[in-house]
Amino acid sequence: MIINVGSINIDHVYRVAALPKAGETLAAKSYERYLGGKGANQSIAIQRAGGDVIHVGAVGADGNWALEQLKAAGLDTGHVTEVDAPTGHAIIAVDDAGENSIVIVPGANGVIALDRVAAAMETVDPSSSWLLLQNETNATDEIVREGRSRGFKICYSAAPFVARTTLPLLNEIDLLVVNEGEANALAAAAGVSLDALGVPELLITKGAVGAVFQRGAEHIHQSAFTVDPVDTTGAGDTFLGAFLAHYAKGAVPQEAMRFASAASAIQVTRPGAADAIPDAHEIEAFLKERT
Repeated sequence: MIINVGSINIDHVYRVAALPKAGETLAAKSYERYLGGKGANQSIAIQRAGGDVIHVGAVGADGNWALEQLKAAGLDTGHVTEVDAPTGHAIIAVDDAGENSIVIVPGANGVIALDRVAAAMETVDPSSSWLLLQNETNATDEIVREGRSRGFKICYSAAPFVARTTLPLLNEIDLLVVNEGEANALAAAAGVSLDALGVPELLITKGAVGAVFQRGAEHIHQSAFTVDPVDTTGAGDTFLGAFLAHYAKGAVPQEAMRFASAASAIQVTRPGAADAIPDAHEIEAFLKERT
């Protein structure tokens, strides 16, 4: 089982010819509303990839639409609570090349109750479970310590990257997940090389280049599949969710990475974040075609 203490956002997506420069006003080609948030994206990716996940999060009084989207994606919302804050949301500009620029308002994601997290932890066997976190929610350090004390394996997606939040957690986690830019920023902040960060396992996503899994002296590279991207929003979350769904069930890193690479390749060919995440059947069919 994977307990994901994660953000839930309403994504407001604007299609533009090119990302706006400082001081520039652009007319959008279109507007769409999607379910998003790194946490929600990751939970849906885990669920659709065949993993077992409990999502712990929060929405505001305006969050009914987001809750219905979570339920439609197959997630149990029993550990998602309503709080006295607006539902988190993101303003996303996507250009003609599929690249994006994102502004996030944390809202309810920043006031998730710790007792609700503890209650979710008590429903599973920690010795065979993972705790997944990222930097779009509150009290990450306290939740990591609580999970560690109970015997959970800890997977930490250090995004959006904040050095002062991430550095104290390196000795507490089992698997650190970052993109290439975040990895370099973390190594610089720590004053060491990536190999000397000290985390047992490190997963670095590199966009169109692929991904690298590091465990001690072992370095496993997975190339990205070549596709024509439409929207890259949520690609990293899709990769992590699909990877962890398989890895938590005992798959070797190379197998889990290939599956995850296929999932994210499919996802970027569709608009939106959570809505674009493929299911296990789609991923397996894609892999058969590419084999």
